[in-house]
Amino acid sequence: MKVSVLGLGIMGAGMARQLAQKGFDLTVWNRDAAKAAPLGAAGARVAPTAADAARDADVVFAMLADDQASRSVWLGEQGALATMRAGAIAVESSTLTVDWILELAAAVNSRGVGFLDAPVTGSKAQAESGALSFLVGGPAELLDRVRPAFTAMGGNIAHLGQAGSGAMMKLINNFLCGVQVASLAEAIAMAERSGLDARQAAAVLGAGSPGSPLVRIIGQRMVDRAYDPNFFVPLMAKDLDYARRTFARAGIELRSADVAREPFIAAERAGFGEKDIASIIELLRR
Repeated sequence: MKVSVLGLGIMGAGMARQLAQKGFDLTVWNRDAAKAAPLGAAGARVAPTAADAARDADVVFAMLADDQASRSVWLGEQGALATMRAGAIAVESSTLTVDWILELAAAVNSRGVGFLDAPVTGSKAQAESGALSFLVGGPAELLDRVRPAFTAMGGNIAHLGQAGSGAMMKLINNFLCGVQVASLAEAIAMAERSGLDARQAAAVLGAGSPGSPLVRIIGQRMVDRAYDPNFFVPLMAKDLDYARRTFARAGIELRSADVAREPFIAAERAGFGEKDIASIIELLRR
């Protein structure tokens, strides 16, 4: 299977590395070519444009920042769709709006190319270890064809329905994550200000009723002040905005998302834009 990966940020690079290690015929592209160099050294072909990367591929994955980047990489002047052959499959794994996913699916299908939306759950560690979970929307027969590549990057595949259902589930998921992180920062900051041992408080929260994998992991980063990026601050602000707009069209006003989004925006303005989402606690420490 010839596979191409477009976008080599924290997640895309880990995904591509898993595909390379597991023997796929891999081509990669990234807007900043320097980020593609390590994968080139690992045996992947480094393409100069997204169009070149997609030219002979059986499956093309994209892992990009937002709707605008996705539109450019798929449909732009040097976009991947321009060169994809009929019968190939485009897989959009970024966290995007449902509206854009449906527009992209229509554009892809009009070229005789198959389409799956397959955003992921998990973060840097899961991408680098091949333990991602995929939230897939689209035809079952296309999922079966792409399954070997999905399995190489993570064993958990949830087929949620037609195109757009993966994107919807990812926004629901990240909405809950964003609200949890914002409230966790306030909780740990309060523990610190009151004189409690913050490390012990984080352990109690992680082991108790509020506990979740996210609460345990992010809580540990907050008390350790460990902010090497696993999930960039501005991307969570973007995801909460996408969720807020998506829910609003269904008649659900996400007041909690509006409130939770504020510390991520403030943290970016304060210079934490290249840091992990756990860093939002620093604004409360100041």
